[in-house]
Amino acid sequence: MLALCLGIVLGSGALAASASTAPAPTPTPTESGDFTTTYTIGGILRDGDTLIEGAEITVAGAGGYSEVATTDDTGRWSVAVPAKGDYTVTLDPESLPDGVQLRDPDKASAVVSATEWQTNTITRSFPLGADTRQTTGFFEQFLQRLVAGLNFGLLIALAAIGITLIFGTTGLNNFAHGEMVTFGAIIAWIAAVLLGINIFIAMLIALVLGGVFGYLNDWLLWKPLRKKGVKLVQAMIVSIGLAIALRYLYLFFIGGDTKTMSVGLSDAVALGPVRITTGSILSMIISVVVLVLVGLFLTRTRIGKATRAVSDNPSLAAASGIDVDRIIRIVWVLSGALAALAGVMLALYRQVSWDMGFQVLLLMFAAVTLGGLGSAYGALVGSIVVGLFVELSTLFIPPDLKYAAALVVLIVVLLVRPQGILGRKERIG
Repeated sequence: MLALCLGIVLGSGALAASASTAPAPTPTPTESGDFTTTYTIGGILRDGDTLIEGAEITVAGAGGYSEVATTDDTGRWSVAVPAKGDYTVTLDPESLPDGVQLRDPDKASAVVSATEWQTNTITRSFPLGADTRQTTGFFEQFLQRLVAGLNFGLLIALAAIGITLIFGTTGLNNFAHGEMVTFGAIIAWIAAVLLGINIFIAMLIALVLGGVFGYLNDWLLWKPLRKKGVKLVQAMIVSIGLAIALRYLYLFFIGGDTKTMSVGLSDAVALGPVRITTGSILSMIISVVVLVLVGLFLTRTRIGKATRAVSDNPSLAAASGIDVDRIIRIVWVLSGALAALAGVMLALYRQVSWDMGFQVLLLMFAAVTLGGLGSAYGALVGSIVVGLFVELSTLFIPPDLKYAAALVVLIVVLLVRPQGILGRKERIG
């Protein structure tokens, strides 16, 4: 395929300069002194890297028109035709050198239609020799998509755990969480690309500033709203407004074009039939390590146990002596840091743009809902399911529909298990 495409490009670029046995015809004057337009059909013949000389191509058209061209030592051929119209271009297989044959014997002829004449030159090619294109079997494609889905699911999990911790401790569905993801990606891009800082140091900077950003979110906005007794629906609307404001603030400062995260982690590594970049490998390792640490934090530390207590019953936790506001503040810091880290990983995976967090926001909510609202482990399981389904679905449906397919799975699972995969049943009434 590469040789064929190269042949077409080279042939189309040289048609005006060469012919089968002589230079291509030039416009000739009519009796009135005007110049007629020359129309040509041509191409180039090659077998792999070998240019084919001496092959005969016949161009036939209406009114008994017929002209034979012979390829020169560069494999090029060209025929001047009298006007735009329908023509049949035929390669004579007998004129090919010994050992050279058509890739498909049934395609020795090609048709040029009158509607194709958008320019004065039309090209036709005839693939020769064995097909050297490499095809990938279904199993190899499945493995490739499986690894990509696992990687994407881990990225979603980093951010989705923050969403579920905030919901569990405050009851708030934070629609500005996608902008916290974008914040981390932008900080890493500024540090690593614009300032030339090592990517690992840039990652730490994004992690710290993401935590600070989460702290400021609670200190300046959400804690005052909680003290004023703002209901959850109004708070959710505020989060939507905050998301829009932050999104267009990012657009104002970094522009609407996609920023390349060129930090030297784009080299491809072959693991059997699977090809994966070093950036994706690093992303998966860091995601797994951080998720394990978050799990240990929630189950083994006093603050983690207090967080789970507040998530289960804030009033009872407060009556037990737990400082609920302090725990909520810690949750916001942790969620901001995890969202920023997820943004860095997503930047390595898909580059940086002003609305990148918004693009995956629904998938994060789908993961949280699928796993069970308020459950950190449920968010992890839901994220893996969503990530795998998004990537594996492209084996059967167009890639443009993969995100919609993940949301369809969410609907189906909730019809069967409304509380989510790891959620608990609750009595109503």
